Amino acid sequence: MANAKEIQTRMKSIQDTMKITNAMYMISSSKMQKAKKILQDTEPYFYNMQAAIARILRHMPDIQHPFFSERHLVPKDERKVGTIVITGDKGMAGAYNHNVQKMTEDFMEEVPGHHKLYVLGMVGRQYFGKRDVDMDGSFHYTVQKPTMHRARLITEEIVRAFLERELDEIHIVYTQMLNAMAMENVNMQLLPLKKADFKVGQIPADIYQEEIVLSPSADVLLDTMIPNYLTGVIYGCLVEAYASENSARMTAMQSSTDSAKAMLKDLSIQYNRARQAAITQEITEVISGAKAQKRK
Repeated sequence: MANAKEIQTRMKSIQDTMKITNAMYMISSSKMQKAKKILQDTEPYFYNMQAAIARILRHMPDIQHPFFSERHLVPKDERKVGTIVITGDKGMAGAYNHNVQKMTEDFMEEVPGHHKLYVLGMVGRQYFGKRDVDMDGSFHYTVQKPTMHRARLITEEIVRAFLERELDEIHIVYTQMLNAMAMENVNMQLLPLKKADFKVGQIPADIYQEEIVLSPSADVLLDTMIPNYLTGVIYGCLVEAYASENSARMTAMQSSTDSAKAMLKDLSIQYNRARQAAITQEITEVISGAKAQKRK
C-alpha cells in the first residue's frame, strides 16, 4: 500500500484536475446557452424564407429550376456527391466527433458515386486527412462561434460547385441537439432541393385562392431566395452542431468530475488507513524502545 505522502500527492493531482473539468463544464454551458439563444433569434427569418419559396412553388408547381434538378440522367455510380461534415475543433467531448465521422463513413460506403468531403473542424480534418478519401484541402473553416458570414461563404462554395456540375448532390452531416440530454446525428440533403420538403400539396378548390405577382420572374426570385435559404439552413446546422458539441463536452466533464470525486473518496479512505498504520508503527516503535531501555 502507498504511503500517506504518495496518496496526498495523488489526491492533490486529482483535485487540480477537478478544477479544470469544472471550469470546462461552466464554459461549455455558457457557450451552449448562447448558441441556443442565437438560433432562436434567427430562426423566424429563415422559416419565413422557406414559406415564401413554398408560396411560389404552390402557384407554380411545374416550375423547372436548376436548384431542383435531380439529374436523373447521371448514373448512380457516376454521381458526384459532396458532403459537408461538421466536427469539433477540440476533443474531450465524449463520442461527439466519433459519431459524426462514423455516419460520414457509413454514408460513403452505402451510397455509390464519387464522394468529396468538405470538413469543418480540426478533429475531422485530421481524421479524414489520414484516410484515403477525397477531401477539399482549401475548406478551412472553424466551428467556433458560428457566424452568418461563414455560413454564406460555405453556401457560395457549394452553390457554385452544384451549378457548375462539379457536384450532382450535396449533403451535410452534423449533430442536432434534441434537448440538454439527447442528441442525434443527421444527414440532410441540401441540393438538389425537393419540392416535397416545402410542403407543396394539392390545395382544395373551395378555399380562397390568393393571387401574387412575381417580378421580374419566378426563376430570378428563386435565384436569390434559395441561396439565402441555404445560408440559413447551413447556419442553423453550424449553431446546432456547436451547441451539441458543448453539450457533449458538458456531459463528458461532468462524468470526469464524478469519477474524480469517487477516486478522491477511495483515496481518502486509503490515506486515513495509511496514517493509522503510520501512527500505529510509531507507537509500536516507542513502546519497543521503552522496553529496551528498561532491560538496560
